Amino acid sequence: MDRIRTDIVISGGGVAGLAAAVAFGAAGFDVIVVDPAPPVTDAAQDGADLRTTAFLQPAKAFLDRAGLWEALAPYATALDVMRIVDAAKEPATTRDFVADDISDAPFGWNLPNWLLRRVMVDRIAQMPNVTLRTGTGFASMVARLDQALVRLSDGTQLSAKLVIGADGRNSAVRQANNIDAATTRYGQKAVTFAVTHPQPHGGISTEVHRDGGPFTLVPLPDVDGQPCSSVVWMDTGPKIAALMALDDAAFTAAANTRSAGVNGPLTLVGKRSVWPIITQIADRITAPRTALVAEAAHVMPPIGAQGLNMSLADMASLLDLAADNRDTLGQPAMLAAYEKARHSDMRLRVTGIDALNRTSMAASPLIHDLRAMGVKALHDAAPIRHRLMKLGLGAS
Repeated sequence: MDRIRTDIVISGGGVAGLAAAVAFGAAGFDVIVVDPAPPVTDAAQDGADLRTTAFLQPAKAFLDRAGLWEALAPYATALDVMRIVDAAKEPATTRDFVADDISDAPFGWNLPNWLLRRVMVDRIAQMPNVTLRTGTGFASMVARLDQALVRLSDGTQLSAKLVIGADGRNSAVRQANNIDAATTRYGQKAVTFAVTHPQPHGGISTEVHRDGGPFTLVPLPDVDGQPCSSVVWMDTGPKIAALMALDDAAFTAAANTRSAGVNGPLTLVGKRSVWPIITQIADRITAPRTALVAEAAHVMPPIGAQGLNMSLADMASLLDLAADNRDTLGQPAMLAAYEKARHSDMRLRVTGIDALNRTSMAASPLIHDLRAMGVKALHDAAPIRHRLMKLGLGAS
């Protein structure tokens, strides 16, 4: 069987893998991206990812560089304020972190994940140097000095200068390179869904804290003339299972109780989906001819819009290095530079989100009091508030 030659093989056709394929293709590299399952690009299809992603300013710049933002912009909802509500005690503690404090632009823009897939798949179809192969996935690889030899699950053989693992928390690329990952399980899950509400969201993303995990409302475009938000509701596994067993009316009532009245009465729109909550960090993010990005490298609870934004930061760093080292793509010096640029930042942010999640889960009244005081202290000291917001956007 003839071996297909390319510059880059990407394992994983989720949002991260597709974004990487478009970005590296736009930079002039020949790319093949593979995934056993075709991307679901319609919200009504079975298996559709009904979550949304808030793209922070640096992530938007990456999508713009890849030539994707123009197609996404009409569907994006600006996030001008990040509001934290601690409702563990009455009266609730509320603090707003306002983008105007540090920037002329919003913190970010919210988009549905299924729509991201559709736009990216359409873009790939227009790129002669990018090939999306679905129905087959990464099976194995052998790294040599000058190339990586990749075998796909259908027997196809590829050769590439660089293999990018963007294939999720159970990454086959990571496993093929014998890279371990440290995993923390919280006994938590998240239910995601969309709601309409009478009060306009005003571009405000709101995290409501009690115990068990945050209840986060993120602005979406109006639905049938009604303001709309996506919701991520985190709690213990048994509580989420009990919620999913409720009919729509009972679930909506529970959501209204948990929301602390944010945006007024909530009305469920569409389906609910459930996702496990873990923290995971790979021991290293490179191997010969290999780089790990996104959830192949790091997984964290959905707090502070860090997950996919960190993933795009991985890709931006790797893309810069690839563009500067076209003749030595995938060689040890380039991969060492990627490890140095990204791994410590991954560890720092994963550790920080882990701490925030443990605090949000706590049932202790003392922890609730400390959390409320912490929110006040971080917000009310302007220099600390500004620094915190810049860190959240990805500043080092």
